[in-house]
Amino acid sequence: MQIISSIRKTGLYLIVCLISLFNNTTYGQDSIPVQMMNIQTLFDLAVHNHPSLAVSEASVAIARQNTAIAKQKKLPEVTASASAFYLGDAALIDKNLSGSERVPLPHFGNSYALEAKELIWKGGLVKNSIKVSGLGEELAALNHKNEQQNVKILVLGYYLDLFKLYNQKQVYWQNIELARKRLDLTEKLYKQGMITKNDIIRNQLQISELELASETIQNNIKVLSDELDVALGMPVGTLIVPDTTILHQNFRAQDLTALQQDAYASNPTLQLAAKETELLQTEKDITKSEKAPAISLFAGNELVKPITNVMPVIDKYMNTRNAGISLNYNIASLYTTNKKLKLNDLEIEKNEKYKNALKQKTTIAVNSAYIKYNEACSQRKTLAYNKALADENYRIIEKKYLNQLALIVDIMDASNSKLEAELKYTNAEINIVYAYYKLLKETGKI
Repeated sequence: MQIISSIRKTGLYLIVCLISLFNNTTYGQDSIPVQMMNIQTLFDLAVHNHPSLAVSEASVAIARQNTAIAKQKKLPEVTASASAFYLGDAALIDKNLSGSERVPLPHFGNSYALEAKELIWKGGLVKNSIKVSGLGEELAALNHKNEQQNVKILVLGYYLDLFKLYNQKQVYWQNIELARKRLDLTEKLYKQGMITKNDIIRNQLQISELELASETIQNNIKVLSDELDVALGMPVGTLIVPDTTILHQNFRAQDLTALQQDAYASNPTLQLAAKETELLQTEKDITKSEKAPAISLFAGNELVKPITNVMPVIDKYMNTRNAGISLNYNIASLYTTNKKLKLNDLEIEKNEKYKNALKQKTTIAVNSAYIKYNEACSQRKTLAYNKALADENYRIIEKKYLNQLALIVDIMDASNSKLEAELKYTNAEINIVYAYYKLLKETGKI
């Protein structure tokens, strides 16, 4: 209960500090826009605006269009043609080539034709070609999903690092205020002749160092916030303020076995490998179709003049129509296709080995993320205890110092230990959040 109460106080104090920070930053300048943001909003903006996702999204659109084009192979091929030409006179030549006779012909000729052809069977070639394009579309979608997961964990890292900086800013401000109160006290003790001026100088030096560190943190906040602005598609210069309520949420993970099963079912990289195997198998089916004959239907209608296949030539249009079925077989496929099928088998075998290696890698990644999650939870408890010890140690040393039972060096050491313990503790909750989402990322459910 003490930890929860401390977290709530931290959140409220952080908001107050942020308002003060923005007021100090914008004093005498144009107002700097401030955007309060929770994790879900962060993810939504990243998915819609991150530059790298535009590339994978375009790949999905291209793959979808390729599928639409492949489906057109089911349609018949229809061609229309028209021509106009000059026809010269013919020459009749004797058998012994000793003489010839000119035969006048109509000089203007033209023709119109309409032809249609449709492949009705070739070992499933058309069906499998469409399936390959569909699988390519699914691969592009899975790759886009994988890129989304990578971008989410990337921007979350920036977001939580920004949260840590705000927390550090708060801790430094608290310690600066404490150091100033201690400086006021040492000045009073110095005037009473109870301590030397060296104690005052040491206090002043510590305040200066704390203020310098605080300024560095403030600059780092601005830099990191600008990087997030670009990643989220927001106007550069907008100060992003993390949602402090995430410290009150319960980030409880499933047991390791359930997490591993989720990873095997949902991890995009594993899904990509499985889909790649399906694609390679379909490509093998296409290779097999090379051994199958091609059976097609065809029909045509042609209008042509003059009619030159009779003598004398008739200067009239002749209309002819035809329809039928054709059979074509590539004899060379009998001795070329087997080697192609062997290549397909090798590619499938290679991808299966890759998929197995990837599954092992995913298992290790989930195990590592689970260990880090539990480590973060354990560290929070330890760091909370360390913080309480550091606070108590500072209180005791400060009391001894006031009673002339401790040196200024002792209270400075106690102050530094208190600062370090507070910094580590304020980041402990944030580390749990990141470890939890990292675990979700490895299972493919972020």
